[in-house]
Order: sequence, then structure tokens, then C-alpha cells
Amino acid sequence: MPGGANTPGRRGGRVGNAAPVILGAMDVWSHDRWGIPLPAGHRFPISKYRLLRERVEGLVSVHEAEPVPWEWLAAVHAEDLLERIRLGTLTLREQRGLGLPWSDVLVERGRRSVGGTLSAARRALEHGIGMNLGGGTHHAGRDFARGYCLFNDVAVALARLRAEGLARRALVVDCDVHQGDGTAQILGPDPEAFTLSLHGARNYPFERIPSDLDVDLPSGTGDHEYLEALDGALDAAVPAAEADVAFYLAGADPWEGDRLGRLALTKAGLRERDERVLDRLLATDAAVVVVLAGGYAPDVRDTVDINAATVAAVAARAAAVS
Repeated sequence: MPGGANTPGRRGGRVGNAAPVILGAMDVWSHDRWGIPLPAGHRFPISKYRLLRERVEGLVSVHEAEPVPWEWLAAVHAEDLLERIRLGTLTLREQRGLGLPWSDVLVERGRRSVGGTLSAARRALEHGIGMNLGGGTHHAGRDFARGYCLFNDVAVALARLRAEGLARRALVVDCDVHQGDGTAQILGPDPEAFTLSLHGARNYPFERIPSDLDVDLPSGTGDHEYLEALDGALDAAVPAAEADVAFYLAGADPWEGDRLGRLALTKAGLRERDERVLDRLLATDAAVVVVLAGGYAPDVRDTVDINAATVAAVAARAAAVS
């Protein structure tokens, strides 16, 4: 854990130098004040989390996520992998696959990212919808951590909800531009979980682990074609899942200008995507948990614009269902 001047202090129901929150604002969770050290020019846009939190403070009430215990992670991830992560003894191949340099802060941040998704899930079970201003680490599998993903926040949160008797059946709607291989590996054998991944066909990961439903979209797919495919996928997944809890990975990387995506959605198309997914899920009896997943625009402010629109869509629906 970072210490000294870099240690974030708890400030009631908000983070940092926030403006006073609107009375009754929706609770969301953040872990951005645990900033991992990255080399100059690194492609991971670490600043997007802070910029998003600063953008939405006042619209929502931002709380610092707590780190989950290691034993909760062990309900999903292999013990030997967790030991290497905890001690910083990942193999060179594992370090390259992860794409982030190991540090104590990286591990603390990862545990807090999971904690944010679990807190959002608890809120969703009580109020209908919840959100983590991060998470969506869908490339973390039972025995691997890769693609900037250390722990699988959705799978760990679901395991904990089940352990506490709060939910059983789950639906994962993954709209990150990259296929959710880690989530598919963990939840694929699970008869009470349905995983849907809507992603670019010619993109990472290049060796896929099948989801219950994978929708491969050609490079250059735009708003109309994407939304048609989304509607068809939801028509299949929602009734099949019969979910108690639904996790929505609202990736910003299908945007037409994203560096690591090959699709061509506009910002308006991504707002429509969010609204369609949220309204479809909220029309069921499932608690809806929203996480953000990827976004790699050349100008980080574009990713923040997309994420902030997702927050606004969630906050509007939270007000309607409360």
C-alpha cells in the first residue's frame, strides 16, 4: 500500500477535493488514488480514472473502494498465481502478458478494483443498479493474469455474493472491444452463469476461450450494425441467463478513434449502446452492476467523455428506480 503523502484519506462519501454531492446522489466506487508507476510512453491510460472521478463528482457520490481479502480472490484464482502476484515473483512471460510492471501499489490497486465492483454489486442488490468507476478486468483467468488485468473483478464479486447467499444466477454482458477470455474461462463451466461477449473479430486475445455467446464483429463495424448485433445478442442471452445479477462491461474502446480497437462506433452510438443494455437488463428482475473495462483513445479526454456518458446513463436510471 502506498504511504506518506500519497496515502489517500477517507473523506466521508467522496474522494479528494470533491464538490459537495447532490443530496440523494447515486453511490459509486473508485480506486484511482492508488496510482501505479508506469514508464514514460506506456500505453495504459492510468489518468483516465482520476479524470473521470473528477468529472462526475457532484453527479454521483464517489467512495473509495476497500481492498478485498486474499481469501476472497482465492475463491476464483489459483493459489500459486496469487502467491506470485503477492510476492512479485511472476515469470517473465507472465509479466509480459500482464503488460504492467509489478509493484505493491499495483497489487493494492487490483484488490481495490475488485472491492469496488463488489460494493457496486451490493448496492445493486439493494437498489437495483450499482457502478464501479473501473473494473471490467476480463482478461484475468483462474490461472493467468494478462492484458492489463490482474484479478477478475466480476468473477470474484459473483463468488462472494454466492458465498453470502445473495445471488446465484448471473449474466455477464461484455461490450469491451476485446473478447472476455478470462471471464469465459472462469465462468464457462458454470451452469448458473451466462457469458456474452460482443467484440472485434480481429483483435486481442488472438487465442480465444469461448464464452457462452461470442459475437465477432468485423473491423470497421459502425453504430447501426453494432446495435443490431447487440439487440440480437441480448435477445438470446437475457432469457437464457434468468439472472439474479447482471454485470455490464461498458468498454469505451469500440469508439472509432480508439488506439486498440478496430470498430467504428461514434460517441452517440456508444451512448445508445449503454442505454439499450441498461434498459434491457433493468426490465428483468436482475440487479445490474456496471463496470468500465477498456478505453485507449489517443486523447484520454475522449475516453473520459465516453465513460462519463455511461455514468450519466446509470445515474439517471438509478434515480428512476430508487
